[in-house]
Amino acid sequence: PAIQEVLQVLAEQGVKPMGPLFSYHHRRPADTFEFEIGFAVNGEVKPQGRVKPSTLPASRVVSSLYTGPYEGLGGAWGELERWVRAQGHVETGRFWEAYLSNPEETPDPADYRTELNWILG
Repeated sequence: PAIQEVLQVLAEQGVKPMGPLFSYHHRRPADTFEFEIGFAVNGEVKPQGRVKPSTLPASRVVSSLYTGPYEGLGGAWGELERWVRAQGHVETGRFWEAYLSNPEETPDPADYRTELNWILG
């Protein structure tokens, strides 16, 4: 429902998504998740209901491409986290996922492509 809510507000304001859906996580998951969902857009978005504009922070990131069902994302993030630590990078706990495949257009979850972006400290 939240994705449709965002898309509806964008359509009502004449703003178009310019990229894939993403989720931006403010901190590493603990008991609850704190994250935003959104799209890069081609214009200004005015706050409307629960939909509010925001900007991803300018950051140094390490990115990885995961292919497979969403249930495998935890393992993919674990691999990326181990790599980040092995390289001596400082963790910020902030990251985002960009969902490059649309499940309505890509019916086989084994073919889903998700870009993992870990913000470095």
